[in-house]
Amino acid sequence: MEQQRVWVSDPVEGFVLGQIVDIGMDEVTVQPLANKKAGKVTVSLERLYLAEEYDNKDFDDNCSLMNLNEATLLNNVRNRYKKDKIYTYVANILIAVNPYFEIKDLYSSKMIKQYQGKSLGVMPPHVFAIADKSFRDMKVLKQSQSIIVSGESGAGKTESTKYLLRYLCDLWGTAAGPIEQKILDANPILEAFGNAKTTRNNNSSRFGKFMEVHFDSKCAVVGGFISHYLLEKSRIVMQSQEERNYHVFYLLCAGAPENVRQTYKLTKPDDFHYLRNGCTQYFTNNNTERKLNNTQKSAIHANKGGLKDPMLDDVEDFTNMDKALSRLGLMENEKQEIYAMVAAVLHLGNISFEEDVEGTKGGSRVTAESEASLAMAASLLFVDKEELRQALSNKVMMTARGGPKGTIIMVPLKVYEANNARDALAKALYSKLFDYIVQRINKSIPFQVSSYYVGVLDIAGFEYFTVNSFEQFCINYCNEKLQQFFNERILKDEQNLYQKEGLQVKKIDFVDNQDCIDLIEGKGSGLFSLLDEESKLPKPSAEHFTSEVHRHWNSHFRLALPRASKLKAHREIRDSEGFLVRHFAGAVCYDTSKFIEKNNDALHASLEGLVQESKNPFLQNMFANAANTNNQKGKLTFISVGSKFQTQLGELMDKLKSTGTSFIRCIKPNQKMVDHHFEGGSILSQLQCSGMTSVLELMQQGYPSRTGFNELYDMYSKFLPPELARLDPRMFCKLLFRALGMSEKEFRFGVSKIFFKPGKFAEFDAIMRSDPDNLAQMVSMVKKWLLMSRWKKAQWCALSVIKLDRKIKYRAMCHTTIQKNIRMYLARKQHRPRYKGIGKINNLQSMITRMESIISQMKKDKESSINDMKNLQNEMKDAIQRIRMDTKIKAEEINTMHTTLMNRANKELAKLQQKLESQKDEEEKERLRKIEEEMRKERERREKEEKEKQLEEQNRVLKQEMEQRRKLEEEAQRLLEEQNKAAELKLQLEKERQELEEMRRRGQLEQERRDHELALRLAQESNSQVEEILSPIDRPEHIKNQTNNNSKYDLSKWKYSELRDTINTSCDIELLEACRIEFHRRLKIYHAWKAKNKHRSVMNENERAPRSIMDAVHSTPRAPAKEIVNHQNSQRYFRIPFIRPNLTNGHSDSLMDNTNKRGWWYAHFDGQYVARQMELHPDKPAILLRAGVDDMQMCELSLEETGLTRKRGAEILEQDFAKEWEKHGGPPYVRPVDRIK
Repeated sequence: MEQQRVWVSDPVEGFVLGQIVDIGMDEVTVQPLANKKAGKVTVSLERLYLAEEYDNKDFDDNCSLMNLNEATLLNNVRNRYKKDKIYTYVANILIAVNPYFEIKDLYSSKMIKQYQGKSLGVMPPHVFAIADKSFRDMKVLKQSQSIIVSGESGAGKTESTKYLLRYLCDLWGTAAGPIEQKILDANPILEAFGNAKTTRNNNSSRFGKFMEVHFDSKCAVVGGFISHYLLEKSRIVMQSQEERNYHVFYLLCAGAPENVRQTYKLTKPDDFHYLRNGCTQYFTNNNTERKLNNTQKSAIHANKGGLKDPMLDDVEDFTNMDKALSRLGLMENEKQEIYAMVAAVLHLGNISFEEDVEGTKGGSRVTAESEASLAMAASLLFVDKEELRQALSNKVMMTARGGPKGTIIMVPLKVYEANNARDALAKALYSKLFDYIVQRINKSIPFQVSSYYVGVLDIAGFEYFTVNSFEQFCINYCNEKLQQFFNERILKDEQNLYQKEGLQVKKIDFVDNQDCIDLIEGKGSGLFSLLDEESKLPKPSAEHFTSEVHRHWNSHFRLALPRASKLKAHREIRDSEGFLVRHFAGAVCYDTSKFIEKNNDALHASLEGLVQESKNPFLQNMFANAANTNNQKGKLTFISVGSKFQTQLGELMDKLKSTGTSFIRCIKPNQKMVDHHFEGGSILSQLQCSGMTSVLELMQQGYPSRTGFNELYDMYSKFLPPELARLDPRMFCKLLFRALGMSEKEFRFGVSKIFFKPGKFAEFDAIMRSDPDNLAQMVSMVKKWLLMSRWKKAQWCALSVIKLDRKIKYRAMCHTTIQKNIRMYLARKQHRPRYKGIGKINNLQSMITRMESIISQMKKDKESSINDMKNLQNEMKDAIQRIRMDTKIKAEEINTMHTTLMNRANKELAKLQQKLESQKDEEEKERLRKIEEEMRKERERREKEEKEKQLEEQNRVLKQEMEQRRKLEEEAQRLLEEQNKAAELKLQLEKERQELEEMRRRGQLEQERRDHELALRLAQESNSQVEEILSPIDRPEHIKNQTNNNSKYDLSKWKYSELRDTINTSCDIELLEACRIEFHRRLKIYHAWKAKNKHRSVMNENERAPRSIMDAVHSTPRAPAKEIVNHQNSQRYFRIPFIRPNLTNGHSDSLMDNTNKRGWWYAHFDGQYVARQMELHPDKPAILLRAGVDDMQMCELSLEETGLTRKRGAEILEQDFAKEWEKHGGPPYVRPVDRIK
């Protein structure tokens, strides 16, 4: 089994490192590495990701990861967080993790200077880098920019916004000017009036804001503008036990001067109804704690002390707020009017009611204990005390009868109705005050002439609590719209542009949340429309509204009953009391009991008339707009909070779409709000909610920077020398990029634009900087590069000439060698017979020696024999002398002379061999035996040659048969393809339908998983219980069919190792074939998963087969072909070329690299699958693989899928394969049918 390290989903850590130990049907078994004592886990491949080789290394940009996925993204963020590196890029998107402590010098003026003018990637990731990028984009592209800061409560959005504004207003490292200072002063004021302590964040923004910093044509700050959205009004009158009201109430009680507190009768939080039900402790430090007296401290503060937060202090923050108001131009009397309105809200909350038992009409009255608060509230509001009492305990109704204008009737209010009226007035006062403060800030930072602006959007992230009401509904609707904008800007628009420009970038599928948005804002039947219609009824009811919602959307996937929630607390809500919406980030259950009340923020007529008759011009000015629309009051004409928010959000989205956009995703590391504590599961959920996990693949494959090459050429044209002016724009741009050291893999030309890969922001910014000095410098770089390029070409030409000269000399030397050998051959042909003849005659000397030996043994006729022998010697000398002197003597004459001499010598010798006759007989027998041996060898040689000729003939016939079979299969395939075009089209449509169905199923599974994770987080906060995930949605039918193709054997529960062992040992052919099919099906799924998770720009070094083979399976789907030959037990052998590249840092750097020589890829198919596989490369050891042993490194495709049978010349003979297999030490192969049972 391949020892592959992977990341496995874990509810607590997000992902844990593990190792694959088994492959199942469509899941794998993994052993966690951190805790090997823990049991093995079985997980789906969809939630399994490849791990990096070094999982403890961190990267500034996640696109630098070899395997970019959810798990490696989370791990990289974790590694950087441990090193106090809270910022990380995903291409040009910034991830910011809240550290919950102050990192030294991270936001100093010195740090600001370091990031000014620096491109993304030059310096470490930082919020200043995004601010600088937006400013430079505005300056270069002549387009306004927006920075969207998102994240859940406590993630650090407000702080990031402050640092962004500080950078934009800091005038390139100098002290902020008067306009810039006013923009910065808006932050402490808005935080005081719009932020509050919650269970998740001590400084939570309870409203959204879009802050614009406007610049003139010289890019100097000329003003600003703030738009605010959806202030949480319910917090003014009610908070949970651990939460606080808005900061300003506590700032006044703790930090206001003594005379101010006495004037407005501000004491401790315990004394005010709107504060005492929540947390009544102040935020203090050791110094400010001593400034508080006992009359200012609540009981719990006196007992436990103040709250601690490095960014908050109620005593000091009042001073900062007061100074900021002064710097914005507010006079002392204006500030006192603001403080008076805040105090009025508090005293108004202390007015309580009881049943009016003395009255004849019933109703309610102000309690005796509340008379002082009533008087104080009336005094601060400049209204008559009795009129205020009357307006709070009665409401005015007008009938249509009783005169031309109708009759006015005073209707007493019950106790709960009077409390609601009091709260409505308090909320109206505070919300109008907040509107006034924002308006006053905008008035203090006006701009006469604005060319462009940089806007920073700080709005509440996706919210989910145990109890979710109208505020969470609106916030989550806003986040749905922002997520759709994110998807369109990052995913949809990007991919459309790539397609339009002709860039071959793989299409990335994403879940479109348009159906959820239509559910909420659809005209007529959307949730907002249904809520408005319900509000217009004579007697609106929350139960009726909820029932209408379920009736209209009873079959919509995004909407469900509360009992469908995975959180136990939500399942106790009745169907008529709420509904569940499956948002992109997870399912949220909403309690609708307060929807109608919170959707209508209008005061009833008596309270509105009271405010308008106030003698306080400040109060009248705040409610001026309401007075202007008084004539249009009525249930059928009122503008609801939801409608107003939809309009504001629509205007915001139009602004965002018209600007360039940057994204900052703020992450909350833990729920305890402590430093150096990383909760992986929670952070992963936040990354998913922010949409970061859905854009990873596109960010890595995409091109985040781009510009038109014609515009780029026009920008440089006036600075070009004549030799460069002749170039067309595309060629000039290419030279410019090469001059900057960029390879062709780092940029791509489209139809009209040039695109840059992630990490090339510095080069892009250098190119796009339009100042003359930079343009001239770029042109000089191009000239320098062109000169260097030409010099290198000259060097290559010189080297080529030298090489050619050496080749000519080498060829001349070869010609001399050839001539020498030819002359030697001719001389040898002429003189060889002569020296061979002399040699043969000299060889006759042995006969003379024998004669001498015999003569020496003879006793008679010795003299005559000696004379004959001497005569013979003289004749031999004469013959040798003749041969030496006559250079033109022929070989026949030499042979004749030799024969004559030899016959003479034999004759003489025969006379002398009478006594050696027996010896001559034995020699003759030996000679005959040798002759017989030679004849036998000759006969065997001829037989061997005959057999080889027969084998060659057989091989030729086999090859002809193979070629004929290939042609038949090719012809049959062609005919079948012609006949089945309709079937192929149908198959293609079916495949598209299955892909859509699979995409829908995965989307639903992902939604279910996110719902479960969201419920888990809520359960941890509320100590509730979560229902375990139900069995996943059924797999598509085509996947079921794949697993049920063989009805005789159920292999679904077989382990990977069991299948492999059965294939290696079984003698049951049917079972073996079923196991092979299932085994290779699992391998295909596993390798497809690995390929999906691999870095797309890096070629895989461990390719299991040539690319042409692996790509064959991804071609256009074909209808199932009928087998021409039964391949069930057939043995077929193939060989095709295969080049395995030498990779350096993931790719080959040289285009002229000829070191990769062609090798061969051999495959032996036993039936439909590879049984043996072999790779032979020059200068490399052979790679021999066997099924059952090396399956992970072998080709997992079937013979039909590879298309090898249709490749001309690919099939080879068995002996050709066996020869190479045995030559390189391959073990013998035993076919399954030959196994002994």
